[in-house]
Amino acid sequence: MAGGGFAVDGGNFDGLGGRITLSVVITCFVAATSGLIFGYDIGISGGVTTMAPFLKKFFPSVLRKAAEAKTNVYCIYDSQVLTSFTSSLYIAGLVSSLLASRLTAAFGRRNIMVLGGCTFLAGAAINGGAANIAMLILGRILLGVGVGFTNQAAPVYLSEMAPPKWRGAFNTGFQFFLGTGVVFANCLNYGTAKINWGWRLSLGLAAAPAAIMTIGALLISDTPASLVERGRLTQAKQALLRVRGQDTNIEPELAELIKSVGFGSSSALIAAIILGVVNLGSILVSTFVVDRRGRRFLLIVGGVQMFLCQVGVACVLAATAGTSGTAHVSKNYAILVLVLMCIYAAGFGWSWGPLSWLIPSEIFPMKIRPTGQSISVAVGFAAAFVLSQTFLTMLCHFKYGTFLFYASWIAVMTIFVVLFLPETKGVPLESMHVVWERHWYWQRFVSKESF
Repeated sequence: MAGGGFAVDGGNFDGLGGRITLSVVITCFVAATSGLIFGYDIGISGGVTTMAPFLKKFFPSVLRKAAEAKTNVYCIYDSQVLTSFTSSLYIAGLVSSLLASRLTAAFGRRNIMVLGGCTFLAGAAINGGAANIAMLILGRILLGVGVGFTNQAAPVYLSEMAPPKWRGAFNTGFQFFLGTGVVFANCLNYGTAKINWGWRLSLGLAAAPAAIMTIGALLISDTPASLVERGRLTQAKQALLRVRGQDTNIEPELAELIKSVGFGSSSALIAAIILGVVNLGSILVSTFVVDRRGRRFLLIVGGVQMFLCQVGVACVLAATAGTSGTAHVSKNYAILVLVLMCIYAAGFGWSWGPLSWLIPSEIFPMKIRPTGQSISVAVGFAAAFVLSQTFLTMLCHFKYGTFLFYASWIAVMTIFVVLFLPETKGVPLESMHVVWERHWYWQRFVSKESF
């Protein structure tokens, strides 16, 4: 589509960006570990809520009703109370991510990552030692606040620190560590599922990735863009020299910065591990491809892959379980569904997964970059909350049509990318206005002055 496949021509970006230095690798690596805490929580919460000792202590009525409920392929016992325990983190994350936009502008990206890590540590300690539901909910809220802060600050930090040519690769590090956290949590759940106090170990060990990230964040400097934004020009120049190299002319980039600121069961747990490993491996593909083939290529191809897999799952379930859901699904068909979900996870892992963090962190002018990232993270939390609260109910009522419903949304997302998302590969953050000024649609809404 003309205009959709926009390429930046005629812009001279050679004077901006520098090269990959040891300093930028270390600082971006540390910032990317922020993904660990979100990934760990995603993986751990679902497994813990299937552990009988956990349910017996906090949700005995859920355990009893689940045993009595009539189920089939589509309809399993759905407790909104138990689901609310898991999804309460998303509400807390939504609120804190919006608050984080002002905090990162006022206090810097690094400091908010530290604050988020400390809050997450407190939540992990409370959840691991929980004696009642009130402590569980308080712990979940603190975890959500911590995740909201770090999910907002870390992608922005990575985009501002990385050289423009390799910004995509560095930013996918956040998604890589998120995937690592998911896999680690799923493996831990599998190992502790049969232990009476295993749920405490699973919840309490959330402190481990939080400690790694928090200590690491204390040892790195803030981004030059954030330092300029807060009027610390000398420190900004020193930070640029560290991350771009001592023999790099950082004056053009510093000038641009100043200008831009304007001043379940074992099998289910094993399946989760398999999906997590596939997702993690596919993120590595994105790391090596995103700055070569571009963002649009990955989003479009990944979207098509995800769409076909959702349709495939719907077809398999329609052919085997039908609309009643009472028919027996053979092991071979169950494996086929798992394979399709693995292909889906791979498609998500090398496209929409990491790029949903990268693109919002790079397309906004510095004045509103924290706000833009906050809105993006908040929308993600809101969507996660709605999906976690409604998926089981939808599956029970819509049957295999649930997967066709999701496939249709993936199609809409992919078409939007084809028509409206410009390519931002290799474009310095300070020159991003060129992309929007030349796009066939967005050029009517933006100007260089708005950046």
